[in-house]
Amino acid sequence: MIFAYNKEHVGDVLFVIAADDKGQENHVERKGNVARISADGQVVAWNIFEASTILGTIEGTGQVELTDEQLDKLNQELTAAGFSETLAVDHDPKIVVGFVKSCKKHPDSDHLSITQTEVDNGEVLQIVCGAPNIKAGQKVVVAKPGAMMPDGLMIWPGVLRGVESYGMICSASELHLPDAPAKKGILELPFDAIVGEKFAVGK
Repeated sequence: MIFAYNKEHVGDVLFVIAADDKGQENHVERKGNVARISADGQVVAWNIFEASTILGTIEGTGQVELTDEQLDKLNQELTAAGFSETLAVDHDPKIVVGFVKSCKKHPDSDHLSITQTEVDNGEVLQIVCGAPNIKAGQKVVVAKPGAMMPDGLMIWPGVLRGVESYGMICSASELHLPDAPAKKGILELPFDAIVGEKFAVGK
């Protein structure tokens, strides 16, 4: 579940993205300061208006983290508006240091590779990557499902040329790092980088 906020450019609205709508038509039901967005019968998002009045100070812009106290207030607001759903916060970081354990060519592509990439304490994700410099043995930056990139791109599980992929291995430019090189390729981290550690992205 992705929480996003940008008061300066969007207004005092907290966006809660629960699922990928996969381009389907959205249905919006608003009650008071809460709007529920559904697609094909599934709740895919919530918009919470006057968010700072309800939750107090919301730290950061883009993808933000809510405290447990703020989550309680948010669920109280949903209940008061007449909705039966409750929201949960996942405190695990979504953009982290990863280790490419294996890398092989995609059977149906001349530029894609299929990696098995460790993202935390034995957790391994299959990630399809199109970078020319990807190889086994690298420390990299992984955007896990549920991440929001600095440009607003949301990361969901997907299928690339018939192969399931659960995240994205990132380049410096995708992370909005200063002085990111113009050439294509994923960002390779020093080998002493700690797998699973949160990686700070640019804004």
